[in-house]
Amino acid sequence: MSAHKPQPRQLGLFDATMIVMGGIVGSGIFRNPSVVAHSVHTPLLILGVWVLGGALAMAGAFIWAELATRLPGAGGQYAYLREAYHPAVAFLYGWVLLLVTQTAGMAAVAITFASYFREISGLAWSDSVIGAIALLALTAVNCLGAKAGSNVQSALMLLKTGAIAALVIAGLALGGGALHPLPLLDRPASLTLLRAIGAAMIPVAFAYGGWQTASFVAGEMRDPRRDLSRGLLLGVSAVVALYLSVNVACLKALGPAGLDRTATPASDVMRAALGDRGALFIAVGIAVSTLGFLSQGMLTAPRVYNAMARDGLFFERVGRLSPRTGAPVVAIVLQGVLATAIACSGRYEQILNYEVSVDFLAFTLASLALYRLRRERRGESAAAGALYLTPGYPYTPALFALVCLGVVASTILADPANSLMAMVIMLAGLPVYWYWRRTLGKAVKTREGAIGARPS
Repeated sequence: MSAHKPQPRQLGLFDATMIVMGGIVGSGIFRNPSVVAHSVHTPLLILGVWVLGGALAMAGAFIWAELATRLPGAGGQYAYLREAYHPAVAFLYGWVLLLVTQTAGMAAVAITFASYFREISGLAWSDSVIGAIALLALTAVNCLGAKAGSNVQSALMLLKTGAIAALVIAGLALGGGALHPLPLLDRPASLTLLRAIGAAMIPVAFAYGGWQTASFVAGEMRDPRRDLSRGLLLGVSAVVALYLSVNVACLKALGPAGLDRTATPASDVMRAALGDRGALFIAVGIAVSTLGFLSQGMLTAPRVYNAMARDGLFFERVGRLSPRTGAPVVAIVLQGVLATAIACSGRYEQILNYEVSVDFLAFTLASLALYRLRRERRGESAAAGALYLTPGYPYTPALFALVCLGVVASTILADPANSLMAMVIMLAGLPVYWYWRRTLGKAVKTREGAIGARPS
């Protein structure tokens, strides 16, 4: 394997858009409409929180689109944090990504896929075995190169879009007319109503999350300044349209009260439309959707660990690329093996409880990074030609950061024990960072010198 060979640029706009959508759409949209309806109970409020969540996701897409034009290299959000703040900040992001947010998330989704696959196929194997096979198979595919992984990811994304479209058509066909707009609110305007809306926003924010992971593969896009920024906007816009369509369909088919009563709205809609065949169809759709989410994670996240190793902050072999496929094979295998181990251990749910506060803290820092990068890279921006610019700047990044900080604060208040554990795991990366910096960190020292030399 080559240690310094540049990554081959094989991905275009279609790949970028499918990767963005694949990072967002998992199994949540098939059940989260009912989770939202447990908190708010009128069509206006239910659809309103999904619109608010979509607006937040679009604001993030605008910001990350500009970040992608200013730092189009490999690593995406990792690189934004490294250049705007300090390599230690970027390392802590990658550290938590590997130990918690990405790997445990993939383990949990693999078990979800396994449960649906077992239900569909009648296979008597355990969820851990099926989930492990899925993870290792996707690991093997992505070792063949970014284009191979992207092709699988794109195919799965198109299949799950078809399943969502079928759900929407079934729900609209079952609906008995236009949604009645009244009553607008389910309770008087008060602090209680605001708390209910805030509770409803939590599953919505999770359902819309994941668009930022597309930035990890920027180094393998033919024109990341153009394709990644456009892919972010197109992909997030398409997901917002899909999610709103699903909620309208569920409301028309089940009504607000029926949506509140069920825990499986997609299955209820399809069973009412097509009987047991409909329920089987949507189970296949959910299985495909979870597999597509796994495929996207296996394609994108290892590029962060590869970038860390190239910065001298991880094992040197993780920074190597295959001379045949150009893929960071060691980083991909590391991700696959660790996710498989967590899936088989059964501890992924506990690990996931640590995720939210550190994930949204990283979002806050990355969005605020745009201010420094704009100030420090004015000459580069002019030399690069017309760059994508965030609409509403300088207010958009500040508003996005405030909302993310609000999520962090809400998580700490709601679950202080797990939030504290998340911070402990994150800060435990600091001595690891200093170890790597001292033993293999020549590249980091050089980079820190360059950052220090830049005018502020």
